[in-house]
Amino acid sequence: MSEAAKAGESAKGGRSAQLKHTGLRPGWTTGACATAATTAAYTALLTGDFPDPVTITLPKGQTPAFALAAEELGASHAMAGVVKDAGDDPDVTHGALVRSTVRRLHAGAGVVFKAGPGVGTVTRPGLPLDVGEPAVNPVPRQMMRDHVTEVAARAGTTPDVEITLSVDHGEEIARSTWNPRLGILGGLSILGTTGIVVPYSCSAWIDSIRRGVDVARAAGRTHVAGCTGSTSEKTVVAEYGLPEDALLDMGDFAGAVLKYVRRHPVDRLTVCGGFAKLSKLAAGHLDLHSARSQVDKAFLARLARRGGASEELAAQVADANTGLAALQLCAAAGVPLGDLVAETARDEALGVLRGAPVVVDVICIDRAGTVVGRSALK
Repeated sequence: MSEAAKAGESAKGGRSAQLKHTGLRPGWTTGACATAATTAAYTALLTGDFPDPVTITLPKGQTPAFALAAEELGASHAMAGVVKDAGDDPDVTHGALVRSTVRRLHAGAGVVFKAGPGVGTVTRPGLPLDVGEPAVNPVPRQMMRDHVTEVAARAGTTPDVEITLSVDHGEEIARSTWNPRLGILGGLSILGTTGIVVPYSCSAWIDSIRRGVDVARAAGRTHVAGCTGSTSEKTVVAEYGLPEDALLDMGDFAGAVLKYVRRHPVDRLTVCGGFAKLSKLAAGHLDLHSARSQVDKAFLARLARRGGASEELAAQVADANTGLAALQLCAAAGVPLGDLVAETARDEALGVLRGAPVVVDVICIDRAGTVVGRSALK
């Protein structure tokens, strides 16, 4: 293979390359579905006929075709609907019906977007949309503008239209997303930068972490908390009285929080989570999911020795069935394993932050939400 060919293969790394390796089936974003529905509706409004399937061009040049699941043609409007197929990604919007209703506007009006039932409206700053705008992200908006412009050009007219996007049951589905916390109320967002859902990771979750940091910064929050779940969120609220928009649903993606905060600093970051999960961060893992990292009992034994554990106790820790069992062994012996994990996790976090102007503290909890370890602020 030539060097140029190798370079071309290298450029195909990342999500697409991993998807090819795993054999998982990709899907389509809500933005791609909305673009397909809009293209079909506007074509029908101008010609009287719905293209079915309707083909669109995605930002990277792919040209998928979408079957229509709903059609309606009136004197001054047309509506088309496309069912979202998220492929093998466990996306809560999989199977949702995305509708676009296109209406004629007066000459010179341009392309106007509106939120219909099931599509949210932005109510807080910090997102890539102004407050009061429908939650239709910039790339899907541009995709729809491009496609209606192309359809209009073929018909010899200009694209002066109102595009109302809706998602059947979208408000209900949105309760399972970050939208309410981000201040996107009334439904889902129309998302996607490539048009393609690549199901190798929870990329949407990571993106929502980034948006959460953006919203917190825009709200003037100087202290945010990355939490592994609802119990740890309750803990940091009790400890620090943090408002909802300062809480980041980190889940297993500690690295996503740290790397984004490194580029977009806040004054203070608290990381709070279960002892076992944060012991993984202390051991240097940035993805805390059980399928991708495990509690290292030998590592915990080394920490226990540092805290004064005898060799017998360290051996018991190394042989413990779970992280919680190791913690209980040390607690009974007066060895502060929870604090040691929190301090080491804090230092790992500071290493990822690479000198960014952020101070960090870590809180470890048990399943009941009791604090079992904490670090000093550093």
